Amino acid sequence: MDARVFDKAKLPSRHVTEGPARAPHRSYYYAMGLTERQIHQPFVGVASCWNEAAPCNIALMRQAQAVKKGVAAAGGTPREFCTITVTDGIAMGHQGMKSSLVSREVIADSVELTMRGHCYDALVGIAGCDKSLPGMMMAMVRLNVPSIFIYGGSILPGNFRGKPVTVQDVFEAVGRHSVGDMSDEDLAELEQVACPSAGACGAQFTANTMATVAEAIGLALPYSSGAPAPYEIRDRFCMTAGEMVMELVARQIRPRDIVTREALENAATVVAASGGSTNAALHLPAIAHEAGIKFDLFDVAEIFRRTPYIADLKPGGRYVAKDLFEAGGVPFLMKTLLDHGFLHGDCMTVTGRTIAENLASVRWNDEQDVVRPADDPLSPTGGVVGLRGSLAPDGAIVKVAGMDEDSLVFAGPARCFDSEEACFEAVRNRAYEEGDVLVIRYEGPRGGPGMREMLATTAALYGQGMGDKVALITDGRFSGATRGLCIGHVGPEAAVGGPIALLRDGDIIEIDAVAGRLDVRLSEAEMARRRAVWTPRETDYGSGALWKYAQTVGPARGGAVTHPGAFEEKHCYADQ
Repeated sequence: MDARVFDKAKLPSRHVTEGPARAPHRSYYYAMGLTERQIHQPFVGVASCWNEAAPCNIALMRQAQAVKKGVAAAGGTPREFCTITVTDGIAMGHQGMKSSLVSREVIADSVELTMRGHCYDALVGIAGCDKSLPGMMMAMVRLNVPSIFIYGGSILPGNFRGKPVTVQDVFEAVGRHSVGDMSDEDLAELEQVACPSAGACGAQFTANTMATVAEAIGLALPYSSGAPAPYEIRDRFCMTAGEMVMELVARQIRPRDIVTREALENAATVVAASGGSTNAALHLPAIAHEAGIKFDLFDVAEIFRRTPYIADLKPGGRYVAKDLFEAGGVPFLMKTLLDHGFLHGDCMTVTGRTIAENLASVRWNDEQDVVRPADDPLSPTGGVVGLRGSLAPDGAIVKVAGMDEDSLVFAGPARCFDSEEACFEAVRNRAYEEGDVLVIRYEGPRGGPGMREMLATTAALYGQGMGDKVALITDGRFSGATRGLCIGHVGPEAAVGGPIALLRDGDIIEIDAVAGRLDVRLSEAEMARRRAVWTPRETDYGSGALWKYAQTVGPARGGAVTHPGAFEEKHCYADQ
């Protein structure tokens, strides 16, 4: 990139580097070894979610160093900092999972506060695990300084006796083990080979879904989301991101120029086409909220309804993220969607070019079978379906990718549980019947608090061979690794007296994922009688971060957000 001279007169960092009054501030930068030239260049926050909690995050510090080289090469001064993550695979199946969705807000808030407090002019955000991706993108849109998102990359698939495996296989193996279908020795061998490298879970679970979103929405460089974490090409993407963010500073291309209503529709389209995680229906509204765009679960569901499912990715399909990258990456998937009229090609991206311009040179590859042409899909509607009805007036969501059409309609008696643990115990002990609809409630954003995912329970059902013989509904969430007729985000949630709170064992629940319905066979009069005697259930948390979250969090339909967003913004950080 050509050397540039940047005028800091309108950049936030002028408040800490320019003029005689800022001599004390500059003295701190001299203390850290910066030169006069570096102090008077634009400051770029390089935020990563590095930690030693899980393989998703362990490679992020290395990638941050490559970003910093790119920033410096293009005339900027990088300032590295870290924020937290809660890794779902380790938080799953116990009380720790209540911290997961809360961490999305903490990530966005902590990045905002670091950027505000130190007056950085631009942001490159690096994230690796489920909630850290939307959290980082939310911060970018909230701050609205020139920004580029970098995904840390996926894990390589494991190999168990000649068969490729992912962590999903380990969760399902727990169910097989519980019914005597897998020995202690086999389970121990599987757990040691399933995750052979750094990187986030390898299939189209939440991390890879939101990485795909980052490219589709325009906040990530083309192809950057697909390369697995161990691939050295990741460093090239990171260095390029550091260089490109300086171009965005020069041109003042900002996240809200990129994240428009049409860009959000593009993102939802790519989620559906790839059979992505239902969690996207929570995170896309939250990102939209930061931009002051009304885009809720029903808007996402409408995009899902009209989008073909074309990427044969796990958990419903055969392939993992590495395979998609090697077949042509996210741009390859997007190009066939664009060619057949499913994407808005005129949306701006962090390259400074539009989606259509970025994809202009992408050609179809007949030598691969990971992605089908959009006019010859795996199924004509998206891999994720939105539902509504008497049991879900505020909506619900189900992932149908890879399911037989006959499995999309289900009716059965409710078996009600007021926590995930209670349901998991019943599943572990086989205390349920074929044809049941297992109901897990009081696990919503406010009721949990924290809207836990239920992968341990759903995987155990599959491991027992019952994944397609029962249904499961919850006001909580499901992991991107969940498969089967598992319906999440049921709203209003039980904690606020939604219909799911009024269910009793034996009530007949009707699910129609073709028509998009979720109903219970009860009259309005009976529901009113039950509502009159219902009382709120007290949570276990009377203080701390989870209590604080429960006081402010909104419904899942709007993204489970905790502040008014750009709708009530008085001034934007980038314009200070």
